[in-house]
Amino acid sequence: MLYYLSELLRFNLLTYITVRSGAAFCLAFILTLWLMPRFIVWAKRQGATQPILSHAPLSHKSKQNTPTMGGLIFIVCAIVATLIAGNLNNGFVWIGLLTLTLFASIGVFDDAKKIFHKKNDAGLTAKFKFIAQIIAALIVAVLLFCATNLSTHLYVPFLKEPIADLGIYMQFIWVLVLVSASNAVNLTDGLDGLAAVPSIFAIATLAVFLYITGHAIISESLLMPRLVGVGEMVVLASALLGGLLGFLWYNANPAEVFMGDSGSLAIGAFIGYAAILAKVEALLLLIGFIFVVETISVILQVGSYKFRGQRIFLMAPLHHHFELKRWAENKIIVRFWIVALLSNILALITIKIR
Repeated sequence: MLYYLSELLRFNLLTYITVRSGAAFCLAFILTLWLMPRFIVWAKRQGATQPILSHAPLSHKSKQNTPTMGGLIFIVCAIVATLIAGNLNNGFVWIGLLTLTLFASIGVFDDAKKIFHKKNDAGLTAKFKFIAQIIAALIVAVLLFCATNLSTHLYVPFLKEPIADLGIYMQFIWVLVLVSASNAVNLTDGLDGLAAVPSIFAIATLAVFLYITGHAIISESLLMPRLVGVGEMVVLASALLGGLLGFLWYNANPAEVFMGDSGSLAIGAFIGYAAILAKVEALLLLIGFIFVVETISVILQVGSYKFRGQRIFLMAPLHHHFELKRWAENKIIVRFWIVALLSNILALITIKIR
């Protein structure tokens, strides 16, 4: 809307991505701050509160009556802000909005089954959820391959040139990135603000890469891949940052609301999508380091118990391990935030090491 208004009024200021990104951030932030307390009241009345699984640490019992599905609010606010501030002629933006919608829908279905089907507080089966994520990721990957000019080259950190052009097979890499990132953020979402802040760091870092990739002069000077139209994705990334920050206002310890799978699956998928567009799929291991560590801890725990009959950690994901070691919740959260911040700073440093 703002983009078309700028063209109609010939007001060039609103054509700048940076200006519209700032507008999207503020709109999403304000909308989330305004809507979230109303959602919390509604959720309490409807009984849409967080179910606590039987195998969770005992300390989580105190969180049992906390409303969940708050992710739906900041996702919707981010979408609305993007529709207002973004250039809707951009295909990358529409596919980005579709990515958020598809994965948030899976999360809503999962959350609803946990909340309103009391006999099945585990939600969707792992198999069903995984298949749904693969289908959603395939839709996104096929659209990127068939409807955009996105490069199918595979880049790795520190190298100026791509290591391979995978052509049609690059879609399988994209599906892997989307599903892996979505599940990784979902696994991390276990303590107040634990997933939100590392997600903010990751999206902010990816916004920098997206802006550079979409900018002809900067991308050339930094020897980074150049892709026309990708820069507009900074508006959507900024809107999501604003929504997440507004959500964090109520999710900070002690949390008044949780994002649920509605938010975590969508955030993770967006992080994967942004990494694909910025051609930093491999660097995502560093950008989302906390999410990677949490996921690896689960894989190691399951694998060790299956093949050796022994556990590596007291409980997985890793944050539960530290809970059982009697670390205070705030200490776990803040230390994870610090690691996430440092890993994203390192990821940004790689921009100049080429």
